[in-house]
Amino acid sequence: MIVVADTAPLNYLIQIECTELLATLYGEVVVPAAVLRELESPSSPSAVRLWAGNAPKWAKVIPDSIPSDPGLEFLGPGEREAIQISMDLGADLLLIDERKGRNEAIRRGLRTTGTLGVILTGAQAGLVDAEAAYRRLVGASSFRTTPALEQHFLAQIGRRR
Repeated sequence: MIVVADTAPLNYLIQIECTELLATLYGEVVVPAAVLRELESPSSPSAVRLWAGNAPKWAKVIPDSIPSDPGLEFLGPGEREAIQISMDLGADLLLIDERKGRNEAIRRGLRTTGTLGVILTGAQAGLVDAEAAYRRLVGASSFRTTPALEQHFLAQIGRRR
């Protein structure tokens, strides 16, 4: 299975100490160089910068060698590379949270999931307590949610407030 990651899902999973879900669920995850640079940004949390500077073996970093698709110029560098690499590799799954990027990826026929999807899949496999991970996500990171998204997620894991 070929899985490509954009910045946000990696960022959030690192912050809530759930990146090993990626290794367990998918084996290897392709990380575009632009995504790694975004994770290493001085504005990233220190845990994220540390992870990016010492990426685990399952995170396969792809160098900047792919020409940019002009149709993706409205997205950030990490999203552009993640979508382009997903298309070039015929990825089975793209991990992406941002709405514009996700919508463009879907428009191009890519299968996507985001941070919450990874947590849900991990919970279904018995690897993580989804509600606890969600609470850490909204409490300890800049992850933005809405009451409707929260209710939908909690309903999917079988819990309601």
